[in-house]
Amino acid sequence: MRTAVALGSNLGDRLENLRAARKAIIDLADVKPPILSSAVYETEPIGCEPGAAKFLNAVIEFEYHGDPASSLEQLIGIEELLGRKRDHLKNVSRTIDLDLLYCGDRRITDERLQLPHPRMHLREFVLRPLADIRPDLVLPAEKKTVTELLTNLNDSGTVVRFAESW
Repeated sequence: MRTAVALGSNLGDRLENLRAARKAIIDLADVKPPILSSAVYETEPIGCEPGAAKFLNAVIEFEYHGDPASSLEQLIGIEELLGRKRDHLKNVSRTIDLDLLYCGDRRITDERLQLPHPRMHLREFVLRPLADIRPDLVLPAEKKTVTELLTNLNDSGTVVRFAESW
């Protein structure tokens, strides 16, 4: 099933953090081509501690031949491998943040996993990179395409293309 992950980083070598996370994801046994990668965008931190650095954000999509709960556990493992602590406060600066956006049209709501991601349709820093790779995608639980959702957001001007290829 086509699966997407949002990547974000605002500590250390942000671009290298995204590259390392993308490579680790692509190297997972259940991840298969085709692999689609958005451009990288620089965004203002939202809800972070005062003085937090800007984030770099991107989205990748791939074919996934596994269970979504297993995918979540693998993403958590990658975050930990790249220096993210599990006991961090919510919305603080981080070397890497990996969010499972969707796994096909699966709908899951439990204490560990919510699919599709419950706020992705409201986040320009997710929709803008997703529009690079899947502009006509209609997300599960939505009626509009990614491009239409992005158009309907109030463009804050805080999402700026940082790098085309990474």
